[in-house]
Amino acid sequence: MTVAQHQPLVLPSSDPTTPLGLYLHVPFCATRCGYCDFNTYTAGELGADSSPEQWHVALEAELAIAADRLTPVRAVSTVFVGGGTPSLLGADGLAALLDAVRRHFDLTPDAEITTESNPESTSPEFFDGLMAAGFTRVSLGMQSAAPHVLATLDRTHTPGRAVAAAREATAAGFAHVNLDLIYGTPGETDDDLARTLDAVVGAGVDHVSAYALIVEDGTALARRVRRGELPAPDDDVLADRYEMIDDKLSASGLDWYEVSNWARAGDPTAQCRHNLAYWDSSDWWGAGPGAHSHVAGVRWSNAKHPGRYAVSLRDGELPVAMVEELTMADQHTERVMLALRRSVGLPLSELDPDERAQAVVTTDAGLTVLRDDRVVLSNRGRLLADGVIRQLLVD
Repeated sequence: MTVAQHQPLVLPSSDPTTPLGLYLHVPFCATRCGYCDFNTYTAGELGADSSPEQWHVALEAELAIAADRLTPVRAVSTVFVGGGTPSLLGADGLAALLDAVRRHFDLTPDAEITTESNPESTSPEFFDGLMAAGFTRVSLGMQSAAPHVLATLDRTHTPGRAVAAAREATAAGFAHVNLDLIYGTPGETDDDLARTLDAVVGAGVDHVSAYALIVEDGTALARRVRRGELPAPDDDVLADRYEMIDDKLSASGLDWYEVSNWARAGDPTAQCRHNLAYWDSSDWWGAGPGAHSHVAGVRWSNAKHPGRYAVSLRDGELPVAMVEELTMADQHTERVMLALRRSVGLPLSELDPDERAQAVVTTDAGLTVLRDDRVVLSNRGRLLADGVIRQLLVD
């Protein structure tokens, strides 16, 4: 792997049959959650050159450069607006963002267009506006239905608001609504998680994402754990909670298709195509401060601060902070890491002889199963996915 700092971005011509996605990063949040280490900023943390209006101008300038630099020209099949809190822009602001995309790219007729939203900054009118603009999916940050868990995470929405927002989105016409959960928060009990899952199932959504709490360095949560105010998440508890989630969602008609994601059984459209593009190592351009991109074996990221990002684009330059040219070995490692996390598994043909031998070892240990010449994680293997992947990737 070769890494270059602040170097011009040189992209090879990419496969015209590879789907192209766009990720648009909205770096604004009303408040900072204690567990979050995403590239986000509150109003008080931004300077005078980092307003949402200036960010929008800079982001459209990046989209214009992207359309010019990508060869061959391809229609965009997925758009994902993430953050941060995109819903702070309101339906009109998100519609304007999508208009900017359309000015520079064609969208496929069946394009999947998603935005993340904080339940507290949504309303029936908000979802009506998104539908009118052409959005097709909404992802709502629920995290938990337990008030004390939300308080530990510094989440500002009331416990029932996420479910209410999901129902409002469905009433507006959204066929695809996701609820995001975090499990293993200090103080969370089995009963807390059970009530959360009951609320999720009752919301009738077709997609759920559930992530174990990770205490990231530099966050307020990490400082509280370090001071002994809160215990660190327990691995055994996290495993038990994951099994609770999988059992409940599976019994409710949602199947896992990636280790942390479940979608309505028998409905491939319920799966998030944008995220599938990441896991399939397809091409995507990430626009916005700190956004990451991958095209034809080249991966890069943007400058993180919105002000620095905007200045570069005002000067007509891509705000590239880091570039990696992935070797064939790098690409193989990533294909194994990403494909094995999916329920469809990894083709045996992707593995070299030593790795195939390790697949036999992990299968004998009950961590994987062989299905239609593919290696698939077993239920137990899903709990130990990172370790299984390391075992397969023998040196």
